[in-house]
Amino acid sequence: MADFTGQVVAITGATRGIGYALAEAFAKAGAKVAICGTHEDVVQETVKKLAAFGGQVWGMRANIADEKDCNTFIENTVKELGGLDVLVNNAGITKDGLMVRMNNADWQQVIDVNLTGTFLMSRAALKVMFKKRSGNIVNISSVIGQMGNAGQANYAASKAGIIGLTKSLAKEFGSRGVRVNAVAPGFVHTAMTDALSEEMKEKALQAVALKRFAEPQDIAKAVMFLASQDASYITGHVLAVNGGLYI
Repeated sequence: MADFTGQVVAITGATRGIGYALAEAFAKAGAKVAICGTHEDVVQETVKKLAAFGGQVWGMRANIADEKDCNTFIENTVKELGGLDVLVNNAGITKDGLMVRMNNADWQQVIDVNLTGTFLMSRAALKVMFKKRSGNIVNISSVIGQMGNAGQANYAASKAGIIGLTKSLAKEFGSRGVRVNAVAPGFVHTAMTDALSEEMKEKALQAVALKRFAEPQDIAKAVMFLASQDASYITGHVLAVNGGLYI
């Protein structure tokens, strides 16, 4: 496991699922961890859990679709933890439905949170990283952003947009020592997949070459690699962690 001792890592949507696995992994690797989520009480409970691993942890409630909240989260991360080395844009939502039945609000909310939220949080973080001429951003996209999926036009568009944003930011800020990459997970064993029927799970597994869903820790390992010095010459890359679902 890469060593992040002394580094400050900010993670959005870190109170459950992939986000929590990311926060735990970075905390165990010695990082100072800043987290945000949509409910203050849950954020503070998560801070206490993560602090048990011995590192410095701080968190706040934030709506990543709100520019002010994004700026406040990054500013307070620097103030509370002493800087910012890594940003992981993990927070995201789904509002699934066939496009002909999808209302404007469901389309817009998914774009606002998943894509605009990634843009706003990255812009706030890059102002810090630009000045110190170093930093890493890892964006969580999705295999759905690469291959599309019926009933998820809004989600697919938002995650495909994250890929384009990642590549553009990598080109803009590479000369300033900032690397920007993305991870595109496939099916991940979380509360969302647990809620699927056994029939749906079996159908999904048939499409996965490795015949299992990823664990959140599988995604965390990929993110940590991209954020580490082991990936020091990698930027603008989309790392597919989908078990062979989309090859």
